[in-house]
Amino acid sequence: MCRHWESKRGHGQANPTLAPKRTILEMGTALKKRLFVGEDFVPAPASYLSSLGSQARKILVDEKLSARILTLNRPKQLNALSFQMVSRLLELFVVYEEDSNVKLVIVKGKGRAFCAGGDVAAAIRDINEGTWRLVAKLYWMQFTLIYILATYRKPQVSILNGIVMGGGAGASIHGRFRVATENSVFAMPETALGFFPDVGASYFLSRLPGFFGEYLGLTGTRLDGAEMLVCGLATHFVPSERLSLLEEALCKVDSSDPAIISAVINEYSKQPYMKEKSAYHRLNVIDRCFSRRSVEEIISALEREALNKKDDWISETIRSLKRASPTGLKICLRSIRQGRLQGVGQCLVREYRMVCHVIQGKPSKDVFEGFRAILLDKDKNPKWEPSKLELVSDDMVDSYFSVMDDEGWEDLQLPARSNLPAYAIAKL
Repeated sequence: MCRHWESKRGHGQANPTLAPKRTILEMGTALKKRLFVGEDFVPAPASYLSSLGSQARKILVDEKLSARILTLNRPKQLNALSFQMVSRLLELFVVYEEDSNVKLVIVKGKGRAFCAGGDVAAAIRDINEGTWRLVAKLYWMQFTLIYILATYRKPQVSILNGIVMGGGAGASIHGRFRVATENSVFAMPETALGFFPDVGASYFLSRLPGFFGEYLGLTGTRLDGAEMLVCGLATHFVPSERLSLLEEALCKVDSSDPAIISAVINEYSKQPYMKEKSAYHRLNVIDRCFSRRSVEEIISALEREALNKKDDWISETIRSLKRASPTGLKICLRSIRQGRLQGVGQCLVREYRMVCHVIQGKPSKDVFEGFRAILLDKDKNPKWEPSKLELVSDDMVDSYFSVMDDEGWEDLQLPARSNLPAYAIAKL
């Protein structure tokens, strides 16, 4: 793992809520018929069970010696993660971790995306039909998967040869090795949709150099493979023409030693060219502006920079912030700032609370308006409410981080983990 990810861990923080160990061991056999919620299993809806057959083909499994290759196979939807895909991935990773015959897991996507995120359309449809709890269960399962990936005892290699956004970042960036290519496109565009970067983003964004994570989370800026490598989101850069050779070599390794795996990937890696206009070249300006305490102060700092120097990048950064949801921006900034002092489990527990408030539409319904304007009607003219940053009070922001006052709701309970390697322990 990138060293700077391990250098900002908090001290004296409460441990994430842990479920009994049996929950993670039982998941493999119970998952296809039940939805995992806390310490209990509740019956899955008929729509879930009826779609299991077709959804099984959305995750292709290839066994090659001691390696397992998982391919996200939903190319027309840019491999957007459905409930069933998340549950299948969770099941497989749980089984592989306990299987001594498996030494390495490789994850990739079919088509031009690794994974463009979660299935937002399906989630919004379920919420509009009054089944927000079902969406909450999806996030429970997805965040459990992320926690297992972040603390996995065996090497996971994610081949990021295409779009990596939202939930796709959650399914890869927390893993041990992340291989970017010239086709990689990374972004966390949630604030433009009235949401916030979740999937443990407050953990990995807060551990990027300086305040680059705040910049990425607030603006939704896209990065290419070279930029992913230099900021630490990727561990390696391999030209796409060498990927098949890399995969073949990894399957022959027959080892779970991260040093050996890294050495194999290094044989096919190269140092990519960083474009002259990359935002990473402006890290000094980013640090001066995005280190400010509030979104309003960040925008003011950028506007002062614009007065001193004509720069199209600064102007576009200001426009991006002013187009985004004011509520989304404020909860995003606080989330990343808290993430700097928390382990990955604590980040996921907190983000789960935030997600549940958002999908309930309390206090803001911006996520529904963002979906309408950006993804449904595509008029790209969302009517945010509140419409201005100054109208989003501290009390409103506080509410997203509070325990939900809803009967039957409970905090995310993460599975107990044991015998973890040092790099995984450093994340806790």
